[in-house]
Amino acid sequence: MSEKSIDAVELLVSQHRAMEALLKKVAESDNREEKKTLFAEAGDHLATHIKSEEELFYPAVKAARNEDRLLESLEEHLSLKRLLADLVALDPDDKTFEAKLQVLTEQAEHHHKEEEEHLFPEVPKLMSQEQREALGREMLALQNNLDRQGDPREAVVNETGSAAPLD
Repeated sequence: MSEKSIDAVELLVSQHRAMEALLKKVAESDNREEKKTLFAEAGDHLATHIKSEEELFYPAVKAARNEDRLLESLEEHLSLKRLLADLVALDPDDKTFEAKLQVLTEQAEHHHKEEEEHLFPEVPKLMSQEQREALGREMLALQNNLDRQGDPREAVVNETGSAAPLD
């Protein structure tokens, strides 16, 4: 999949699998410093993924028949952000770190499954391949910009008051 032709749905699905694998590595690590490093990477990926869905993907695929599903997804994002914010503040040696990490992992996997089974199959009906590819490029550009700004997971701490709006 070249950057010139990155379908938005394919981008999100590949990011789901990468995020799940990274969260598994965090959970399996017995080394405190490695766990911190892996969690920082996973948190940054999760934060940029959520931001690109909220700001670009969801508004682009909003349609009357899927608005309820999108609103539910935004509430799930809020829950993920709250867990991520909690984890950012914790040391991996904290007794609640593993429990919160497990809940974050389970909620992320549930969210990914819901999107992939119910929302993503609708997208080709709403957007052409060219539109999905343009959206994919736009989402990747936003994610890369957030990464360049540094530590996107830290910004999530300020986004836990309410779900993002569905613009």
